[in-house]
Amino acid sequence: MLATAAAALRPVPLRRPGALLRAPVPRSLLDSRGAAPFPRRTASLKISQLQLTAARFSKESDSAEDDELLSELREKWDAMENKPSLLLYGGGAIFALWISFVVVRALDSVPLLPGLLELVGLGYSGWFVYRYLLFQENRKELANNFDALKKRITGDDE
Repeated sequence: MLATAAAALRPVPLRRPGALLRAPVPRSLLDSRGAAPFPRRTASLKISQLQLTAARFSKESDSAEDDELLSELREKWDAMENKPSLLLYGGGAIFALWISFVVVRALDSVPLLPGLLELVGLGYSGWFVYRYLLFQENRKELANNFDALKKRITGDDE
């Protein structure tokens, strides 16, 4: 023990760059009990608090509300006439999203392209602000265009 303490107090020469990395480490620093008095207790307290929060959250959720939501979803699913096309469209949307992620990752790996695309996006954002958001009459035009598009999508002819 005395030799370890003497080795820890011995000065380390700085003329060798790796000397600091190879210096002996005192045993008290290696001992986990000396570094943190109760490491397991704090971790167990965090876990028990998390379990308590989860239990409290599960008690607060209303099962009648969940049942109502599920029954409404079942009614809408049963009302659908063309279920295979809905599944096909849903699968196609997920596939298109995956393909778009792959394309974005591939474009991101090209060295100068991300910066160029960022500049194009900033330019378009500036143009959009100037064209539609800067003046009041242009904001009204944008709102009318948005309402017309919403009516076209939903099919409302009000």
